[in-house]
Order: sequence, then structure tokens, then C-alpha cells
Amino acid sequence: MSRHRPTLRRIPKAPMSAKRRWLVFMGAIVLLALSGWALALILEPAFQHTIVMTSGADGGIYRSFADRYAPILKQEGIKLDIRSSSGSVENYQRLTDPRSEYDVGFIQSGTTRPKETDQLKTIAAVSYEPIWVFYRGDTTIDRLAQLRGKKISIGVPGSGLLNVAQVLLAYSGVSSANTTLMQMDASQAYRNLETGQLDAAFFIGRPDAEMQKTLLNSDLKLMSFVQADALVQKFPSLSKIVFPRASTSIASDRPNTDVTLLAATALLVAKDRLHPAFVYLLLDAARTVHGREDYFTPLGMFPNLNTDEFPLSSESIRYFKSGRPFLQRYLPFWLASFIERRLLILVPFAALLIGLLQALPRVIEARMKSGLVTWYREIKLLEDEIAKTRDPGIEQIGQWGSEIERIDTHVSEIRMPKRYLPNIYALKQAIHLVRDRISQLATQKKSLGT
Repeated sequence: MSRHRPTLRRIPKAPMSAKRRWLVFMGAIVLLALSGWALALILEPAFQHTIVMTSGADGGIYRSFADRYAPILKQEGIKLDIRSSSGSVENYQRLTDPRSEYDVGFIQSGTTRPKETDQLKTIAAVSYEPIWVFYRGDTTIDRLAQLRGKKISIGVPGSGLLNVAQVLLAYSGVSSANTTLMQMDASQAYRNLETGQLDAAFFIGRPDAEMQKTLLNSDLKLMSFVQADALVQKFPSLSKIVFPRASTSIASDRPNTDVTLLAATALLVAKDRLHPAFVYLLLDAARTVHGREDYFTPLGMFPNLNTDEFPLSSESIRYFKSGRPFLQRYLPFWLASFIERRLLILVPFAALLIGLLQALPRVIEARMKSGLVTWYREIKLLEDEIAKTRDPGIEQIGQWGSEIERIDTHVSEIRMPKRYLPNIYALKQAIHLVRDRISQLATQKKSLGT
């Protein structure tokens, strides 16, 4: 193109309006904000090395899970900040609070009614939580309705056990109107059972937990749920399981018969903002902690995605289908995360760069043709003015001649690749035709003046 852009006489460039300047300014701000937000999301794991977990009561089943997760995550350079709670209900409340610092926690199936606004996702179902009912007396109890009128401990406020116990008792016609329902923790309930201040108590936990070992080796009786199938139909969040005969002691034949129990399912749940890289680490920890076999589950049954209480994490679905992402399988977490973050930046950038490189020739061509079109329009406007002026004076004709020469000078300075030479010559031909028209007018004027 020309070395400088001349001022056009007939096609003045309209100044940018205040509205257009405002729109351009606001668009730049929005683009900058979106870029910063996307960059922050991509780089988040580079600055976050701690996962805050709401677990459960000290000494409880959830706390024991969390304590076993912590050293596994530490090997990957991640600290698990474990915060105790009263149980499943409080964990749910903490995680659904968008202002809270909690990232992940354990929630017992059936203890809440999830809502679309919760913004939570299930990482995995990780374990059965057996529900035990121990009681005193000589009469065998195998139906909850037989507890009507007695003194029963049903758990503590904020625990999932309290909610489940109340629902199960209600199905059997047992309520605070006809029975003394008391809220106390496991240790207190056990002591009150031993001293006769309670007739029965609900407990929850795995058979290898200290409280369960104490209960199973005591003289208290363990209730077998003969109505388990019906109760599971009523309460689908629970499962029917069997505690085999002699599981506590083969030598003492304890218990001396198979015991049918009900079990909730422990769910590992996270806020949906938890970064995918951490979801994969938690899934690896869950597989290590919960993958072994026990009385109730075969090897590898947990963790799994057999739950629909909260939306399933998309990372969990991919994990159970094909394992951890490729880089995380063979590299340390920090290095894999570092590379993945860079790829997240570089891949879109490369795609944008390729698109720009492909578009650049078309942009250049359009720019060059735009310059030619501008001069064509300038010549056309000059030609139209000449045609509309019926009796131009010598001075007017002289101005036209100067203008067409100025246009010719600038067109001669245009530098373009050889493939555009036909366009330049066509423009020169148009200039030549208008120049001839002006010359004819000047000759006619002179002859008339003579």
C-alpha cells in the first residue's frame, strides 16, 4: 500500500461516536475480566494445597475415614484439613453454605432431601453404615414395633442416625407420643443400657469400630430386622445386609445366628466448585481405604457410583470408566497438574493462533482491495460531479484536473504483490478516462473562449 494515507476529499472518515467508543471500552473490560477469571480457574490448584473436609464426631466412623485419607493425600503434597462435626446433617449444612470454607465431606444416604440449589456433587459412595439396635431383657425383639413404650436412645442432633431412627420407628408406630425417645451419643447410650436407664439404643458404625466391638462383646442383645425387606422398600436409601453368625467370635459362637441389619451408605460429597484434579486424588484415596472386602461387601465393591441422591461428578464417571487422566497415572500430582494447566492455556491459544494465521491472508487481501475500492469511489464521485455540472468554469475544470492528478499520484505510490497488478492497471485506466473527460471539457472551454 502507499507509504502514507492521503486525506480523501469526497469520502471523509466519520469520527467514532461516543456510543461506539463506550461499547468498545466496555467490551475490552469484559474480555479482560473473563480472561482473568478463566486464568484463575486454570491456575487454582497451583495455589491451593489444602482440602477442607467436614468429617463427623471424634471417634466416629466418618472421622476414622478422614484420618485414613489424610496420609494418602499427603503423599501427593495435599493437606487434608479435617474438621469435626455432629454428623451427616451438619456436614450437609456446611457444604451447602456457599460462604463456607468446606470443600468435601461425608453425608449419610437418606438423611437429607437434596435440592437443585445445593450445588453439590457425589464423588463416590464409599461404604455401608450398618444400623445396630441393642436392647436389654429376656424377650427377643426383632420388630421395631416391640419397642413401643420403652426408653430408647436414637442418636444426637445433627447426626444421620437420628433422622433414620425417627423414620424407621415412625413406620412401626413408635413416636414420642407413646415412647420415651432420648438423644444421646454412643458412649452415653452404651453406659445407660448397661445400667438399665435405657431399654434399647440405636447405633451406627462398622463392626470393627471400637464402640461396635464393645457392644458386640457385651451381654446386650442385638436385634435382627425380620422386616428388613419391607423397610428397605419404604426407605430406599437403606440396604439389607447380613452380619454372619460367629463374626464377633468363632470360639464363643457370637452371635449364634445370622443377624439381619439395615445399612445406610456413606457418600463422599463435594461442592461442585472443587477442582477436578482434587476429585481424582480423593477417588484414589477412597479406593485405597474402602476397596477391601469385609463381612458385608466383596473385594472392590466400594467405592462405586450406585447412588442418585446428588448429581454424580463428571470426573468420577470418567474415573470409574477409564481411571485417572493419562498424565496423573505416570507423573507426580504436582507435575501432572502443572502440565495439564499449561495445556489448558496452550491448546486454546494454539487454536486461536492457527485461526488467526488462516484468517491473516484474507484480512490482508481485504485491506488491500479496500484501499483500491476507496480510490474507485473517489474517482466515481468526481466523475458524477463532472457529469452533473452543465457549464463549468475554467477555474472549476482546473480544480478537477488537479484532483485527478493528485489521485493518480497517490495510486502510483501504491505497492502491492504482483497478483494485484491487474487491479492497479484497471484503476489507472479509470483515472485515464476521467482525465480525458476533463481534458475535453478544458479544450471545449478554450475554443469557446477564443
